[in-house]
Amino acid sequence: MPRTPALPGANLEYAVLAALSEAQCASARDLHRLVGEPRGLVYTTITNVLERLRRKQLVTRRRQGRRFLYFPRQSRETVDRARIRDVVERLLVPEAGTAMAALVDVVEAVDPQLLDELSRRVQSKRRQRHGP
Repeated sequence: MPRTPALPGANLEYAVLAALSEAQCASARDLHRLVGEPRGLVYTTITNVLERLRRKQLVTRRRQGRRFLYFPRQSRETVDRARIRDVVERLLVPEAGTAMAALVDVVEAVDPQLLDELSRRVQSKRRQRHGP
């Protein structure tokens, strides 16, 4: 099983990582303009977030002149899947039955067709595990 990537720790880390994934390459100044300024954050907050993401090995950087350019190390889909997996695991640990019932209720409320898709995916996983 492939190693699950480290997770961005908070909403700001995720927002910076999402913006970087969208851009594929950006400077701290670019990310401050995209993420920091709309939230009223100072430039150094974004550089601190980028450093935390770098320590978690979610981004890499390359010097270009006097600045660094940052690049995502994982696809946004990989990070999103890891975040969702983390949330679902935390929900299922204390009381799996209650959590699953709530999940089904939420999925149905959001879009009843998603419930059908969930059912198809469950059946597909069962076939993979047990054969046709």
